[in-house]
Amino acid sequence: MSEEKQPVTTGSSDKRSLLVGSAWMTAGSIISRVLGAVYVIPWGIWMGSHYHSANALFGRGYNIYSLFLIISTVGIPGAISKQIAHYNSLNEYGVSRRLFYQGLLLMGGMGIVTAGVMYVAAPILGQGDPRMIPIIHSLSWPLLLIPPLSILRGYFQGFSEMAPSAISQLLEQVARLVYILGATYAIMRMMGGNYVDAVAQSTFAAFIGAAAGLVYLVYLYMRQVPRMNKAIAQSTGTLDVSTSQIITDIMRQAAPFIILDASITLYQFFDQYTFNNFMDQFYKLTQAQNDYYFQLFGFNSNKLIMIIVSLAAAMALTVVPLLSAAQARHDIKSVREQINNTLELFFFVMLPSSLGMAAIAQPLNTVFYRYDLMGSMVLQFNSYIAIIMGLFTVLAAILQGVYLNKEAIRYLLYGAVFKVTLQYSFVYFFGVFGPLATTGIGFLVSCGFMLALLYRRFHFRMGDLIRGTTQILVYATIMFAVVMIAVWLMNMVFPASDRVLAMVEVVVAAGLGAAVYGYLVLRFRVADRLLGARVAGLRRRLHIK
Repeated sequence: MSEEKQPVTTGSSDKRSLLVGSAWMTAGSIISRVLGAVYVIPWGIWMGSHYHSANALFGRGYNIYSLFLIISTVGIPGAISKQIAHYNSLNEYGVSRRLFYQGLLLMGGMGIVTAGVMYVAAPILGQGDPRMIPIIHSLSWPLLLIPPLSILRGYFQGFSEMAPSAISQLLEQVARLVYILGATYAIMRMMGGNYVDAVAQSTFAAFIGAAAGLVYLVYLYMRQVPRMNKAIAQSTGTLDVSTSQIITDIMRQAAPFIILDASITLYQFFDQYTFNNFMDQFYKLTQAQNDYYFQLFGFNSNKLIMIIVSLAAAMALTVVPLLSAAQARHDIKSVREQINNTLELFFFVMLPSSLGMAAIAQPLNTVFYRYDLMGSMVLQFNSYIAIIMGLFTVLAAILQGVYLNKEAIRYLLYGAVFKVTLQYSFVYFFGVFGPLATTGIGFLVSCGFMLALLYRRFHFRMGDLIRGTTQILVYATIMFAVVMIAVWLMNMVFPASDRVLAMVEVVVAAGLGAAVYGYLVLRFRVADRLLGARVAGLRRRLHIK
């Protein structure tokens, strides 16, 4: 937060803000997601023969929790970030602070209400499975802390300060994982306890993590209060915005955020409450078999692909306040540039990440979840779907940033109709792959409508985007082929079921893929266009012509 009136930023400075902000959010999100996946290795070992059932319980509980979490925040953190950026661009810091305080009050109330509803409704949400009740109870407590934590993150993001959000996210995850592993080891190995109790404590760890992140952000905010007071004193102060108008603005902007932010969770929630029923109709499975198949697509592969989808989410969090500020200045040229920069950066990062994960799906699945051919195939297929999910996340954020909220929701609903309509037949024909395929189709339909609308409204450089994306796709495909061959050769030497050797395969193959893709984008100057002139120095140091 600057103490002086902030200058208008356009062009290269906006692009730099996008790159720096995305870098911080990506680093925080990726590290947190990786840590959130790595814990599964010791956790699964300590669960022993109960692993599949415990994993399915954890996954089902978290899907319910994710939906309540989105309801508890009702899209307000994203709206706060967007509106703070808007008022800051007008040099109205006093309005920004009032906006933040009102949002904090709303979030505190919503957290209490949703936590209570989730706790009381546990028997219904558990679908008659008594094992789910303590899991849902334990997951209701974090809802008391996450809403104010999210508001604080939205506040800093509104000032285009992404580091506090990223660091708090990392602290939250570390505290959560320490509690998960400590509690699980104590219950399963030291006390010989019940796996349901271990899962309940593992899910309660979300409360511990939220507390750690909240303490850090409150400390950071208190340190910045004097600087904010000076900025308010130097504000223009010409806008007369009432408290009721502030609350109305928050809720009006929040509605699209809750619906669009919940899109992936709602798709997963729909899968959770339809997949087992459909599979029972077609195949008459036991509870253990249902647990096994659900965890393959509904939890295991999702946990890993969300690592790369979080790349898109990081860009989305960064681009919304930038676009909102440009819109407030009526700077259409800057909006157009931001759209191109964001989409090109998305494909530059997402295509190699998704194709790379698909290429190493077999050893990667073995490292995290033990050797399972079906699990590897599901992860590989889901890696491709991740590209579409990520694109939807970014496009929805762009539409929100330029105040095309109603259109974004309408296009989400168009895609959801396709998913709901196709779900039954796709589960029948494709089994565990069916829900993933309908998710991809649904989001692809939404993306098509969103891209068409953005082009009609802003006439961004579609030709440049297609040419740049095609070039990136060619290099990512070359990398994919090289990594697939490397994995195939290593599998001829190493036993596929060995977890330690699978880790070696992942490290070698991922390193090779990064080297191939990195060389190609440096050699043919793709990185220069997207990341700026500093890349030239890296090329010289690596002796790439």
